[in-house]
Amino acid sequence: MLCPIAGHSEASAAIVKQAVDDGATGVTHLFNAMPPLSARAPGIIGAALTDERLTAGLIVDGIHVDPVSIRIAFAAKGAERIALVTDAMPTVGSSLDRFELVGRTINLADGRLTTQEGVLAGAHLDMASAVRNAVTLAELPLEDVLRAASLTPARFLGLDAERGALVAGARADMVALTKELSVIETWIGGSTDADQGPGR
Repeated sequence: MLCPIAGHSEASAAIVKQAVDDGATGVTHLFNAMPPLSARAPGIIGAALTDERLTAGLIVDGIHVDPVSIRIAFAAKGAERIALVTDAMPTVGSSLDRFELVGRTINLADGRLTTQEGVLAGAHLDMASAVRNAVTLAELPLEDVLRAASLTPARFLGLDAERGALVAGARADMVALTKELSVIETWIGGSTDADQGPGR
């Protein structure tokens, strides 16, 4: 399914509206690499927060977006139009502390990925941590956060019949979390890693 997305742009709110009228459905990495919202120039952020046709992706790593801005986004659009995204880079789930991206060396330090010039370049973030951060840092309701991490992105991609919810006919991809929101078990298509065995 084609999902035209706007982002990392200095487009005005009027241009974004025209893009939505022409078929754009989302805004990527809300608040990042785009001009700030202002009184007379709402820009892409203002358009994203007010146009109910747009789903906005948020990187909730405690670095890219301030917790107050995260709360503003959820208050404006609700969990039905905010999708948690990771923008994860090769350091996630590995021992890497640097990698090459389009000819540039990206370094990991204190959870932050930056170029040599100090510019943010992706995120050292997995989805479970994004969920935990949204609850602990932004103090959002767990129910809303889980929706933003599952059903909302699945619906945005047109995959909500098989992903994002526990319903008949869905894939049964599930995650069990502790009260502290740490992952203790996962199921893919109804099977755990243990079910699949060492030869999977």
